[in-house]
Amino acid sequence: MLIRMTVISGGLRMPSSTRLLGDRLEAEVQNQLARLGHQAESTFVELRPLGHAIMDAMFTGSPPSPLEEAVEQVADADAVIAVTPAFNASFSGLFKSFFDVLPEETLSDMPVLIAATGGTERHSLVLEHALRPMFSYLHAIVSPRGVYAATDDFGSAGATGEDRLATRITGAASDFARLIQACGPHQRRDAFNEELRSMEQLLGGQ
Repeated sequence: MLIRMTVISGGLRMPSSTRLLGDRLEAEVQNQLARLGHQAESTFVELRPLGHAIMDAMFTGSPPSPLEEAVEQVADADAVIAVTPAFNASFSGLFKSFFDVLPEETLSDMPVLIAATGGTERHSLVLEHALRPMFSYLHAIVSPRGVYAATDDFGSAGATGEDRLATRITGAASDFARLIQACGPHQRRDAFNEELRSMEQLLGGQ
């Protein structure tokens, strides 16, 4: 099975630890899918260059061309890896705004792996208190194990010489690969046409 995967990175700086975490997760998910006998192709959506387009879409209700391309990448995916920097124990405003302008039902039944970066471990609860509830509200199927990486995690090693972050990435990627396999290819939904067909059926039954 060929898996189409999209990595959404909400990093605000260049270079970005958020994008670095996204890259590492994507590579390990690829490895785990290969172990299960699947191929994967990945696309990346960087939110930083889309900041003005996202704001325009919020005011006008119509996504400009660069943002429209990013939305299509997400809608056409079979699985999404979403990574945000953490601010005050929550996701960034840019990250949240992108999902605010996504068409309704884009992520419905979509496997999603959540991840976040921050300066200290104090922000680690952002995964369970902010990201997981948001994606559950959007009807995504959120992978059971997310990944949080503090600044000190990058390049650090535990007492046994094992990279602690790499261990968390491997565990989360393994869970996510099995979830993707269980869900199969994602069926893109069109909420407007589904509602229209439902109304037509309702009227036809009268």
